[in-house]
Amino acid sequence: MSELLPLDYQAYLAQLKERIRSAQVKAALAVNRELVLLYWGIGRDILQRQAQQGWGAKVIDQLAKDLKQEFPEMSGFSSRNLKYMRAFAEAYPAELVVQQAAGQLSREPIMQQAAAQITGQPIVQGVLAQITWYHNIALLETAIPNSKKS
Repeated sequence: MSELLPLDYQAYLAQLKERIRSAQVKAALAVNRELVLLYWGIGRDILQRQAQQGWGAKVIDQLAKDLKQEFPEMSGFSSRNLKYMRAFAEAYPAELVVQQAAGQLSREPIMQQAAAQITGQPIVQGVLAQITWYHNIALLETAIPNSKKS
């Protein structure tokens, strides 16, 4: 069958496989970045509401139940994880975690630039965006003793 294929077919196939693998890695990194940003934002919101409205652990427990009911197929919204989100936001102030999209436009490909301009969402920076959520939790537990507190 190989005699029926063009001479450059194997080289093209190898390039195509590499492009597919590269896209898979980029997609996984983008998903991780968005989840870390989401979790940080939820943590920041909880911190703000606790400071302004006196939210306590019972509100976090109820929030966890309500989120689980609304998104039964998703994990990551337990009371414990919501408390980690709060600790994460407390450990990393906004200026360390996010930067306005306009500040990063020159470094992003055109498609991402357009998306950032449309959404106006902050973009997770540096190492925090490259580390999975569970590794960020491990860092919190190791480096920041208060992160285990409710």
